[in-house]
Amino acid sequence: MQNLTASARNESLLKSWANSVDKYTKESINETIDQYLLDCLPARDELLSRMEQYGLEQGFPFVGPLAANLLAMLAASINARHIIDLGSGFGFSAMHMARVIPDSGLILCVDDNEENRKTALKYFEEAGVAHKIKYYDGDALDLFKKDESEVDIIFCDINKEQYPEAFKLGWPRIRKGGYFVADNMLWHGRVLTSEDQQPSTQGIRELTRLLYSTANARTVIIPIRDGLSVTLKTA
Repeated sequence: MQNLTASARNESLLKSWANSVDKYTKESINETIDQYLLDCLPARDELLSRMEQYGLEQGFPFVGPLAANLLAMLAASINARHIIDLGSGFGFSAMHMARVIPDSGLILCVDDNEENRKTALKYFEEAGVAHKIKYYDGDALDLFKKDESEVDIIFCDINKEQYPEAFKLGWPRIRKGGYFVADNMLWHGRVLTSEDQQPSTQGIRELTRLLYSTANARTVIIPIRDGLSVTLKTA
């Protein structure tokens, strides 16, 4: 009975932690809206809750449950089998997508931090999805040289100054009906002022221009958390 009580208490704490928008303040454009949406989400299972808690405790700028839920939905809606996850961190976004793709599916992950890779692989093993993952250590853009196959989805969450090049390299690889998705497209509001000419802000502005000017691309930027762009390849 004591173990059950402790387990229930821990589960309650994890849920409270995961749904507290205060922990996402640095990544939220509109805290009030994000809090409402977080409250609408059903409770995550114990593993996902622990991953959220880990990311928040480490101060890691991961996508969070709102954006990750959308990534999983996109992957499931087009029966995605081959996904590239650029800037995979400790595996939060890839975990959500790995759970909805078939056993024969594959997600190529990449991050330039070996510790992130080790942590992610532990979570993938625990979730029983490690067979769907190939995790590379190094520069994200080099991944396009290692694998040249067609993909269903590319999720981009790397250094923002690399965003335009990631799109240029990745877009030809995406099949018709597939998606290019990028995080932090509102960049904490920095894209709103011409005074901000930092390379990271410029990179996001240039990607935005490319997304809306590329032929056979239909784009929407969704203002959850720090802005998530979703671009459908129409032909």
